[in-house]
Amino acid sequence: MEQTHTSHNGLAATPGAQRRVLVVEDDATIVDAIAARLRAEGFQVQTAVDGPAAVDAAEAWQPDLMVLDIMLPGFDGLEVCRRVQAQRPVPVLMLTARDDETDMLVGLGVGADDYMTKPFSMRELAARVHVLLRRVERATLAASTPRSGILRLGELEIDHAQRRVRVRGDDVHLTPTEFDLLVCLANTPRAVLSREQLLAEVWDWADASGTRTVDSHIKALRRKIGAERIRTVHGVGYALETPPA
Repeated sequence: MEQTHTSHNGLAATPGAQRRVLVVEDDATIVDAIAARLRAEGFQVQTAVDGPAAVDAAEAWQPDLMVLDIMLPGFDGLEVCRRVQAQRPVPVLMLTARDDETDMLVGLGVGADDYMTKPFSMRELAARVHVLLRRVERATLAASTPRSGILRLGELEIDHAQRRVRVRGDDVHLTPTEFDLLVCLANTPRAVLSREQLLAEVWDWADASGTRTVDSHIKALRRKIGAERIRTVHGVGYALETPPA
């Protein structure tokens, strides 16, 4: 059994003790393994095995994060995500049995923050959970210490204090991950950032095996702010386009 605990991420075990994770998965072997690993990391864990039970548990228990499988009895994980996010925002790490980009994009579109494709290592799943929770903490801190002004790049506006984005004056709903990704690109407009750089900056994840996560989030972001605003540099990474000076 792996003994890599929160020290893998440079975090003490104590913070996890206050964090609640709801694991939604209908495969008993997988749900037990995930729950055991997260409890070993110091988290409080509850489990659910179908869509209706997941929504009920989320409402009653108010988890800090959900690990959510797409394929579930009752109704699927996408519907669970929609219903839970309608109640209150909560970070979601979505699990899919298929390496299907359409599933990933739909999942991101209904409010998931990250995804993993089965099979996966419990070590990586635990690391992703820590990363998502740290992102929420950073977002809360940023909201309480607002930066002055709004960044305007042509018709694109980024309000750091309110974590809001507008295109041509219209609000654009972004997930916390999408917002952080956009801000990362906007900090150095027109500069090309590699997938590995984005993965490290936004996900705090240094393993290059996660670069497809970056690609899928970029696709989801393009659908919301306009494909022409993010340029792909093949074999390198992405850049945020800005209007000529």
